[in-house]
Amino acid sequence: MTVLQQTAASPRPVPPPAWRPRTDPAPLLPDQEPFRVLGTPAARDADPALLKRLYAALVLGRRYNTQATALTRQGRLAVYPSSTGQEACEVAAGQVLAERDWLFPSYRDTLAAVSRGLDPVRALTLLRGDWHTGYDPREHRVAPLSTPLATQLPHAVGLAHAARLKGDDVVALAMVGDGGTSEGDFHEALNFAAVWRAPVVFLVQNNGFAISVPLAKQTAAPSLAHKGVGYGIPGRLVDGNDAAAVHTVLDEAVRRARSGGGPTLVEAVTYRMEAHTNADDATRYREADEVETWRGHDPIALLERALREAGQLGDADVAAAREAAEEMAAGLRARMNEEPVTDPMDLFAHVYARRTSQLREQAEQLRAELDAAEETDRTDGTEQTEQTEQTGEDHR
Repeated sequence: MTVLQQTAASPRPVPPPAWRPRTDPAPLLPDQEPFRVLGTPAARDADPALLKRLYAALVLGRRYNTQATALTRQGRLAVYPSSTGQEACEVAAGQVLAERDWLFPSYRDTLAAVSRGLDPVRALTLLRGDWHTGYDPREHRVAPLSTPLATQLPHAVGLAHAARLKGDDVVALAMVGDGGTSEGDFHEALNFAAVWRAPVVFLVQNNGFAISVPLAKQTAAPSLAHKGVGYGIPGRLVDGNDAAAVHTVLDEAVRRARSGGGPTLVEAVTYRMEAHTNADDATRYREADEVETWRGHDPIALLERALREAGQLGDADVAAAREAAEEMAAGLRARMNEEPVTDPMDLFAHVYARRTSQLREQAEQLRAELDAAEETDRTDGTEQTEQTEQTGEDHR
C-alpha cells in the first residue's frame, strides 16, 4: 500500500490532493531506443536539400576539428577539445535555431558556434588565450563558451524566461556533455525551466566519458533523457551520429518551446573519437577496439551512404564539400599563424561600465609598469644603435 492509497482509518492520514502527481509521467518518457532517420522509413520524408546542407557542414566540421587539433601541436592554440565524431550534434545545434534565438555552448562546442555563422578564428580565441570571448555574444546570439561545467544552463534558462516575460519570440538552446549532468547547475536549470515553462532546449551530448569517467560511473538512470521526467520535462533519446535525426528532434523541441510548450531534454548518444583535449591520454581509460567500433558509425559516412543510395549525392558533390572544407582550413591556418595584437590594458576594458576605485588603481599601476618597460626598451635600443655605429667606426 502506498501513502496515497491509505484510507481515513489508516494510522496515518491521507495526504491532501496537492500531493498527488501533477503531471502524467507517460508522455515525458523517452523512447526505449534512440530515434533514427537514416536507414529507416523516416528517411523517405527527409528534405534532400537539408540533408545535403548537413552533409557539407559535417565535412567542413570534420576538417575544422582536424585543423584546430593541428594548431595545438604547432603551439597556436593552448588547448582544443575536439568534437570529432560528434559533428552531427554540433552542426544540427548550430543550424536549427532562428537568427533571433540564442545558443549556449560549452567549451567543446566551437563547431556549433561556427555552424551558426560565427567566424572560426573568433570561435577559437578563448582557446588561444587572447580573450575570454573573442566575439560579441549579443551580435551573434552565441553566449560565451563555458569552460566551467554546466554553468551556462541556468544562464540559458534565465535568458529564455526573460524573453518570455517580455513577449520576445526567442528560444535558447543549451549544450552540455554527459559529465555536466552530474553538476548541480544542470538540475537547477531543469527545475527552473520546467516551473517557468521557459522556452529552452537542453541538448546533452552523451559521448561516453566525462574526461576519463565512463557514464556508468556517473549515473544509474536508464538514460540521461530520463532525468527530465523528475522535473516534468519530456525527454528525447536520439542517435547523435545521425545528423538527420538530431536535426529533426531539435527542430521539434525548438518549435515546441517557441509555441509555449516549455522545455525539452534531448540526449544525443554519440562518441568522442579523440582525446578529451590535447592534454589527455585516452588510451589509459578506453580500448582501441571500442574506438574502432564507433568509427563504423561515423556521422559523415552514415549520411554520405544514405544520400548516395538515394541518388541525391554524387562524386562532384563530395568533391565540392571537401574543397570548401580545405579552403576554410587554409584560411583558418593562415589567420591563426598571424601574431595576435594584444593590449594588456584590455584587462580592464570590460569588467564594469564604471571602474571601481580598485580597478582604477590597478590600471594606473599597470600603465606605469608598461610605460617603464617601453622606456627601458627604447633606451636599450638607442644604446645598441650607438654601439653598432661605434663598432663600424672602429672597423673603418
